[in-house]
Amino acid sequence: MTQSRREFLRGSGAAALLGAAGGIGVPALAGGDEIITLHARPGAARLAPPDYPETRIWGYDGMVPGPTIRVTQGQRVRRRFVNALPQPTTVHWHGIRIENAMDGAPELTQSPVPPGADFVYDFAPPDAGTYWYHSHHRSFEQMARGLYGALVIDEPIGPEVDGDEVLLLDDWRLTNEAQIHESFGALHDWSHAGRVGNWITVNGEGAWSRESRRHERLRLRLANAANARIFSLALEHMEGWVVARDGQPLPAPVEAESLVLSPGERTDLIVDFVAGDGEEAFLVSREREDSYALAAFPLRGTLRQSRLPSPAPLPANPVPALGDLATARRATLRMEGGAMGGLRQAMLGGRMMELRDLVEQGRVWAFNGLAEMPEEPLFAAGLGETVRLTMVNATAWPHSMHLHGHHFRVIGSDGAPGPLRDTLLMDRDEEAEIAFVADNPGDWLLHCHVPEHSVAGMKTWFRVA
Repeated sequence: MTQSRREFLRGSGAAALLGAAGGIGVPALAGGDEIITLHARPGAARLAPPDYPETRIWGYDGMVPGPTIRVTQGQRVRRRFVNALPQPTTVHWHGIRIENAMDGAPELTQSPVPPGADFVYDFAPPDAGTYWYHSHHRSFEQMARGLYGALVIDEPIGPEVDGDEVLLLDDWRLTNEAQIHESFGALHDWSHAGRVGNWITVNGEGAWSRESRRHERLRLRLANAANARIFSLALEHMEGWVVARDGQPLPAPVEAESLVLSPGERTDLIVDFVAGDGEEAFLVSREREDSYALAAFPLRGTLRQSRLPSPAPLPANPVPALGDLATARRATLRMEGGAMGGLRQAMLGGRMMELRDLVEQGRVWAFNGLAEMPEEPLFAAGLGETVRLTMVNATAWPHSMHLHGHHFRVIGSDGAPGPLRDTLLMDRDEEAEIAFVADNPGDWLLHCHVPEHSVAGMKTWFRVA
């Protein structure tokens, strides 16, 4: 039986985790005509157990996670972003089919906001669903310090549930004093799996829980905000359905048996609590031979005598249908490099470099033989054109590939397109084909969402015009 999170913290696990590295109650901020100020600034958070000091973090409004921004589909989001950090930064609104100038990609859509300066983000999300926002400049450091928050776009008429919870999963690399380890830019992280932490939180808490009742039905919005950790999840004492991935509804709910969330991915669940009064239900993380509770739901009483019927599908979002795949524009992206990857040379700064020279420049990955952001787009598509992109992971590590400004469908082995996504986990030696309609004009980023991989060479861009 999986131990409760409280039992886990009372045992020796907490000290071991904190020594390895040598939903706080955040109010939802509405949208509309008003421009609300959002500060990126230093703060402190109670990440570790009470016998440790608070952790110094960087957060939106000084919190981890930042304030949940919640609007109804089609309602505008207006934020005057103020940078009170010692570094330049931007905000990326992950998963939103946004206007290009609002995307927050510093090499393509805007200059980083300097310390003490501000920038107004103003956009109307076209799609309902679960999204999030985070730093997109020096994100290998800034996200690891806590710069992220949830962005929820509600359907005009939502599903029949008794509650709605956002669960932002993250891991932290903490010292013995529960402070963020200053090992940013470590070559080992960049060339291997990325910055994997030693302490896990849900909504900034090491022991997140919510008192619930038997036969209560919740919508759980799960998002992986970690730099590099891949979460393998399961449900205990609750039964549920996956109703959306990356904000986009599935055609029909799918029973949730096990879930995998790579960095940047989101999954919406509808769950029923089936344990008895006085028992606990859990969202469980499974790692190798171990498992432990990420989130606990102690059950107190019974809400209704029998369970609700299976949920109906969520209403579809207005994402354009794919055109003729036979005549679609085609492109290929080959991922190379990393530890044990066999990369011998790649282009950097306009010349071919040997691996040793690349490593000295902090570039250990390559897309199509380029270890840097290319000057020319991977492809240029006409507005409304359907694109088929083949991605080949020729490395020894998994990569979480994220497409900006659009949602895509994975083409199955039978040639049929799957559900809509914006982030895709590609395992080592895996090949995948995605297709999407290039309906959002501008220059858009395509990159590995492990920021250590991205900054070390795994990013490119495409143009829609």
